[in-house]
Amino acid sequence: MAAREDLAAGEEFEAQVIEAYLPAELSDAELDELVTRAVAETGASSPRDMGKVIKHVMAAGGGRADGRTVSTKVKEALG
Repeated sequence: MAAREDLAAGEEFEAQVIEAYLPAELSDAELDELVTRAVAETGASSPRDMGKVIKHVMAAGGGRADGRTVSTKVKEALG
């Protein structure tokens, strides 16, 4: 493989520019609060209600929450 430091530097710069425009991800505390609120507002009481809680959290998070993390936290809250 050829060492292409010039391409790597360009890619790194592009990644930094893109990240500057992305919204900051929610903190664990903020996400926990959204999950707690979503469980209460949707009336969820069992793991069968995960889908509606996840949908609620993702909408409330405004694109700032990772789906896998939300799923894990909702599973913990309803488990």
